[in-house]
Amino acid sequence: MSEFEGERIAKVIARAGICSRREAERLIEDGRVKLNGAVLKSAAVNVTPKDLVTVNGKPLPQKEETKLWRYHKPAGLVVSNNDPEGRPTIFDKLRQQLPRVISIGRLDINTEGLLLLTNDGELARYLELPATGWIRRYRVRAYGRVDDAGLARIAKGVEIEGVKYGPVEGKVETSQGDNQWLSIAIREGKNREVKKICEYLGLKVNRLIRTSFGPFMLGDMARGAIEEVPPKVMKSNIGTGFFKDSHADRRRKVQKS
Repeated sequence: MSEFEGERIAKVIARAGICSRREAERLIEDGRVKLNGAVLKSAAVNVTPKDLVTVNGKPLPQKEETKLWRYHKPAGLVVSNNDPEGRPTIFDKLRQQLPRVISIGRLDINTEGLLLLTNDGELARYLELPATGWIRRYRVRAYGRVDDAGLARIAKGVEIEGVKYGPVEGKVETSQGDNQWLSIAIREGKNREVKKICEYLGLKVNRLIRTSFGPFMLGDMARGAIEEVPPKVMKSNIGTGFFKDSHADRRRKVQKS
């Protein structure tokens, strides 16, 4: 088996909705997981769809068809399964509405707007990669003023505190008192990228809303609303080639990107 084939067994168990990845590792330590009929002694094993994995004597449920959801994340929620500070998470809010899902990228606790969720880890990794080329668009309300010269600087890409940021599209939409509304578009989605770009321009962000991620739009979704993307729409926007690839080919595509 090459390094690109299969996934770690604990991750596969978690993806099947049995338990969390950490809990799956504990099940393996307790000898409650078998791989092709043999009790597994370590979680450091990759498995493919051809392998038979059983937990407590029962085979894993078949992997569900890949699904994608649009979610209008409200401010005040953490995009994490477990927050060490005990703050409410999006998964706490959505647990009764969705199966086990993964966020495609993250939004800060105070950032609002479009967050994509999926039940397919490979798809999440693929769409997060800068090489995928998807633009993330935001509306930003910020204290201060920015001129055309400042917007021209970020359009070429800048380096801030040793971190290089690619070209950023910026435009002033309106001014309200001491605040301006701007539209900002980025491709990389580095940690707190929009806020750091604004601070570089001398602005202090006081509201940040993601309005689109690639071809998927927030539109007029109500805050806190969740909507599944129809399979045909999902595949036409992502590209049917990704879904036609075999499991191993898809992992190679993610690794090479």
